[in-house]
Amino acid sequence: MRVIVVEDGLLDREGLLRVLSRLSHRVVATATRPEGVPALVARHRPDLVLLDVRLPPTGTDEGLRLAVRLRRDFPAVAVLVLSRYVDDYAAELLRENPSRVGYLLKDRLADAAALDEALHRIAAGGIAVDPDVVALPLAAHGGLRALTRRERDVLALMAQGLSDRGIAGRLHIAEATVSSHARGVFQKLGIGEDATGNRRVSAVLAYLADRRPPPGR
Repeated sequence: MRVIVVEDGLLDREGLLRVLSRLSHRVVATATRPEGVPALVARHRPDLVLLDVRLPPTGTDEGLRLAVRLRRDFPAVAVLVLSRYVDDYAAELLRENPSRVGYLLKDRLADAAALDEALHRIAAGGIAVDPDVVALPLAAHGGLRALTRRERDVLALMAQGLSDRGIAGRLHIAEATVSSHARGVFQKLGIGEDATGNRRVSAVLAYLADRRPPPGR
C-alpha cells in the first residue's frame, strides 16, 4: 500500500516509518505540517494518508481539519487519524465522510498486526474507530437507552469497523444472531431501510455522538 505519513514528532514519525516498512507498505512522502499535504496527495496519489490529529501550528485540531479536507478533495484516498487521547474528534471525522476513514489511539500502534488490519480495512472503503473510544460508558438517554446489553455490544463492535462475521467471532454467537441484533439497533435508533447512506455508519454516528462530553468539560 502507498502511504503518506504526516507527523511532526520525530520519534513518532520514525517509528511509523519502521512499522510501515516492516508491514511491506511503501511510504511515498512524509510531512510535518498540514499546509503542503494536499499537494503531496495530488502528486503521489497514495492509497492512504496516516496523520496525527494534533499538528502545527497550534497543535489542536489541524490534523482533523486536514483529514476532512482530504476526504472531500480526494475521495479515493483513505485517511487514518492518530491521537494520544480519547476525545470526540472521531464523530466529527466520520460525520463528514463515513468511509475510507479511521481514528486510532497511538498506543494501539504497539500492535502492528492490528494496525495493518485497520489500514487494509480503511483502504477497502471501511471505517476503524479505536476500541478505547467506543468503550466509554453508553449515555443513559436518547434512543440508545432502549438498546439491550447485547445490542449495545453489537453496536460498539460496529463502531470498531467489524463485519457481522467479525462481531459474531468476538461475541461467540451466530452470524444470524448478530444480524438480528443489528436490526434491533437500527429499529430502535430510527434508522430505516431507505435512510441516506450506510445504516451501520448511521448507527455508529449516533453511538459516537452520545460519547461527546457536555459543554464546559
